[in-house]
Amino acid sequence: MKIKGLRWWIIGLIMLITIINYLDRGTLNYMWIANVEYNLVNKLDDSDSYQALYSPTTDSYLLKNSRGKVVERSAGKIHFKEDNQIVTNREGIAYDLGFISEELNEEEASNAAKNILGTITIFFMIAYGISQLFSGKMYDKIGTRKGFTTSVLIWSSADALTSLARGKVSLTFFRMMLGLGEAGPWPGTTKSNAEWFPQKERAFAQGLFNAAASFGSILAPIIILTLYLSVGWRFTFVIIGGLGLLWLIPWLIINKKGPKEHPWITEKEKDYILSGQPEAVTAIVDKGKSWKELLSNKKNYSVILGRFFLDPIWWMYVTYLPMYLISQFQLNIKELAFSAWVPYLGAMIGSLLGGWFSGYLIKKGNSVNKSRKIALLTGGLIMIPAIIGSVLTVDATLAIILMAFVLGGYQFTMTNIQTLPSDLHLGKSVGSLAGLGGAAAVLGTIIAILFAGEITSWPLLFGLLVVLVPLSLVSIFATVGKIEQIKPNTN
Repeated sequence: MKIKGLRWWIIGLIMLITIINYLDRGTLNYMWIANVEYNLVNKLDDSDSYQALYSPTTDSYLLKNSRGKVVERSAGKIHFKEDNQIVTNREGIAYDLGFISEELNEEEASNAAKNILGTITIFFMIAYGISQLFSGKMYDKIGTRKGFTTSVLIWSSADALTSLARGKVSLTFFRMMLGLGEAGPWPGTTKSNAEWFPQKERAFAQGLFNAAASFGSILAPIIILTLYLSVGWRFTFVIIGGLGLLWLIPWLIINKKGPKEHPWITEKEKDYILSGQPEAVTAIVDKGKSWKELLSNKKNYSVILGRFFLDPIWWMYVTYLPMYLISQFQLNIKELAFSAWVPYLGAMIGSLLGGWFSGYLIKKGNSVNKSRKIALLTGGLIMIPAIIGSVLTVDATLAIILMAFVLGGYQFTMTNIQTLPSDLHLGKSVGSLAGLGGAAAVLGTIIAILFAGEITSWPLLFGLLVVLVPLSLVSIFATVGKIEQIKPNTN
């Protein structure tokens, strides 16, 4: 059996698991806190999904959600809308597990929730960073087929088991396990694209991967919050975690071997892929460089420093966007579900355009060096004014639209940064450099989250991200010189 366009099936499966990856990582952030609305009624009625009953004796409200769970909230903790016929209550994992004291006012509760989530995210990022370092080496050693299988087994199991969390220690442990597994696809995809695509298509393939991450972020608020309202946060973890385990079935069936040996690939596609790869043209096999060798070459710092400065922008949105929209614009859970995806739509478009744009320039006869650099600058020029505008506006709709340009510009640039390892190296060094870049990104993100804990103003916190854009671009241009293949290690 022969399959035309087999490389697109491979990247398609990677896109699918990347979508699932972002559903898994979004579970905690979207269910951490949420503004849930209840209809105010005179008596509890089992036929209504959302109900609130006021008790003048205790000056409190009995709230019954769609799953029949009843909680009591003091009147001072309740918000009202639509002529006081709808009451809004602050709920979520942070409240269910007792992390937020009922005695705190709204601002204090918001800051406490942000800081606890930040601490848990730091531990997640530590595990994620360690995994970035070793996942690159692991994928280089065992290949992308086994590499993805290992990563997915770890993170999917961890997300499903988060349903058993009872406190900060267990919740943090499961998120660390999630981080250990979830980091793998980033160096893994860079390596897979280097194997399955000619150089002129790699940025586009990387753009598809990044677009899938963005599409996962688009789906996350809608799917996760809908499940949260229907079955609660514990069952939501189980359902989302199980998706990755199901994905392993087609992955192991279709991704049998690389393009050189795959029994289903056509000769035409195999020749097209291999003839467009630098290693095939030069007939040189890269034995793989050690971390010491990679760190000793200035060009490699374009990936390391570029991601160190730029990645925190993405992670600040992934971590804090739900809380930002809830606290700054008072969005309820339904408004959040149907608005928080918009910035990631911009990110998806930016991923596709960023990969297409540099590939288009190459096909037009421009050098890889010139094409990548033009694309990097273009994304930066989109981000800077969008960041400034998004934090200055007081209109929620305009802020969300401008955030779409922020993340669109981010992915436009990041797609090309993530292609640099395969532009600079061959074979087994690609995943290793991508892993070092990922670890640097984690370190930059941890520093940003620690810094975020000291800032109580959401607009100021997100506005300061604008400084990271020129820092990233300057570090790339100052270190990479000409974007070209570094002499491989053949010893």
